[in-house]
Amino acid sequence: MDILVSTDWLAGEIGKADLVILDASLFLPGTPRDPRAEFDAAHVPGAAYMDLPSLSDPADPVPGQLPPDALMTQRMQALGVNADSRIVIYDNSPTHSAARGWWMMRVYGLGASAAILDGGLPKWVAEGRPVESGTPAIVPGDAVARLDRTQVRTKADILANLDSGTAQLLDARGAGRFTGAEAEPRPGMASGHIPGSRNIPSSAFFAADNSLKQGEELRRLLIDAGTDLDRPIITTCGSGVTAAIILAALETLGKRDISLYDGSWSEWGFDPATPKATGPAA
Repeated sequence: MDILVSTDWLAGEIGKADLVILDASLFLPGTPRDPRAEFDAAHVPGAAYMDLPSLSDPADPVPGQLPPDALMTQRMQALGVNADSRIVIYDNSPTHSAARGWWMMRVYGLGASAAILDGGLPKWVAEGRPVESGTPAIVPGDAVARLDRTQVRTKADILANLDSGTAQLLDARGAGRFTGAEAEPRPGMASGHIPGSRNIPSSAFFAADNSLKQGEELRRLLIDAGTDLDRPIITTCGSGVTAAIILAALETLGKRDISLYDGSWSEWGFDPATPKATGPAA
């Protein structure tokens, strides 16, 4: 499968034995919405609830960090994921969190292939397609998760990159949070951005129908923000969720020297020792 699949494609594949559909909806802290309750009320037929908000390392003080292999394996098997599954991830969230779910499948080596439903549940519903309610029956799967850390960047990697300048940093947060003009949603967190990073708010990557921008339009968005597509790129955001949107978008353009800083500003902004910048990108 491609990174993105259309609503038409998914409608034709629903019910096939090797297809697993997962709802990866997640909301920013303080958002008065409940992703589980919304899934129970209406989801793509046959979908299971990924519970992305809880799929993190319980021993890590940084919120939302990638979970241990054992936890990821347990969750995926409970969701019916097999080693040869075709996995489609979608969301019903303004954070477009399906990209985080897709990226997790990628870095844990899960399924024969994984893709994002382009446009997510909003586009599916807008087209008048059917939805289901309640909790689906799931046959447990046999997938085994093994995290490939070569695709993940750490705080130490980012600190080293500040000196080397090898990779560009692209921050997916809103402009106000990037410049420091707007307070972070997590109490006690510093405002601003990692020095040297550039800002492309994740919302800029989507068209009016909730689908991801493609081709030349996408390339122009990146270049206009000062991105050099010939150099390695590390994506970042608030907690590693919307950073996955930029990473997926870059991959649709054929770029492969890309990675994601999982700690993102949730780690960097809470650490009093890390250097921080405010205002627009230099």
